[in-house]
Amino acid sequence: IFNPRPLLVFFSWLGAQPGPVAKYRDLYLQQGMDVLLVQSSVMHFLWPRWGIEYGLEVLRVLEEPPFIGRTLLVHASSIGGYTFTQILCHIAQEPERYATLRQRMTGHIYDSLVVGTLEHMALDLGPKFGRFADIYNSGIQIFYNTPITAPALFFYCENDALCDHLVIEKIIELWSKRGMVVQSMKWRESIHAAHLRVHPEDYLSTLARFKSIALAQQ
Repeated sequence: IFNPRPLLVFFSWLGAQPGPVAKYRDLYLQQGMDVLLVQSSVMHFLWPRWGIEYGLEVLRVLEEPPFIGRTLLVHASSIGGYTFTQILCHIAQEPERYATLRQRMTGHIYDSLVVGTLEHMALDLGPKFGRFADIYNSGIQIFYNTPITAPALFFYCENDALCDHLVIEKIIELWSKRGMVVQSMKWRESIHAAHLRVHPEDYLSTLARFKSIALAQQ
């Protein structure tokens, strides 16, 4: 039986505990969406081929009951954006196979995306770990040229050492030039992956506006 409720796929930050994650889960459940939690592991990052395989597992789940055919909204927090990028790699490599799934994604949200630091790390790894650096760099380029052209939303701040706000703004500019609808909420000061707790009113109002646009695409 087809379930018409949209599905929120939540890519959590590293070491996410049930309590904080529940705040995001309940937020979407209360608005008539189901929630699928995709956890991030440090092993997926340290051993990128494991991350690629994990991304394929998530894709398989999304193409099976009870999720097949349902409208998808992605919310990636911190390193969860890296985990989601592993899915983008498969979609970019096999666009025809995943065309239907790509069309089901009506929006993608990035909260405290770990960006800027990954590029530096890949460059540092290059001389000793060439293949790993190649995988990281490939993932970064795929994210910049994302195959998902649905509306996007970025939450970020200027004092986050893990999320370079200048790189975020470069991505926003790049995606906007591609004709994508891109919204953002930036704070001068906040806490990595805790914007909802620190700035609840800004966060919730921005998210509500974005959801009204994203879910109108279905």
